[in-house]
Amino acid sequence: MKLILLMAATADGMIAKDSLHPVDWSGKADKKYFVRTTRQAGVVIMGSNTWDTIGKPLPGRENIVMTRDKTRKSNDKDLIFTDRSPARILEDLNARGFESAALIGGAKINSLFMKENLIDEIHLTLVPRLFGRGLTLFSEALDHRLELLDVVKIEGGHLLLKYRVLHN
Repeated sequence: MKLILLMAATADGMIAKDSLHPVDWSGKADKKYFVRTTRQAGVVIMGSNTWDTIGKPLPGRENIVMTRDKTRKSNDKDLIFTDRSPARILEDLNARGFESAALIGGAKINSLFMKENLIDEIHLTLVPRLFGRGLTLFSEALDHRLELLDVVKIEGGHLLLKYRVLHN
């Protein structure tokens, strides 16, 4: 199963100003790529802060929200709250026939998957903005090498950087 970390970041490396920052700051070109890529995967995985920011299931995709809050439940077939480990989530998706998934944040969840060497690719839209401070791509210190797969200049001065994660 292929896992793609799909994120947008400012030129100074921030994915948001804070955990409550709306997700609509990255522009139309990034949103189009996000929708196309996540629909192609068929499933998105996120943390509870990202879920709280989005506030509703993304249509046409299974939405998996990682949380330790046992009171979070869903009656929507496309919305699953889980406290399973990153590896177990991917094993379950693979067993159900999914070939890929999109990891969409936030920094804590990104770190959990990266520490377990579960991320295959990182697709990062570099947005020509500066926040000065805020949330970074990962919440913990890491040391992973990446191989550049592609660079695409998209509208509005955005760059889409695609990397393969090189697992040690």
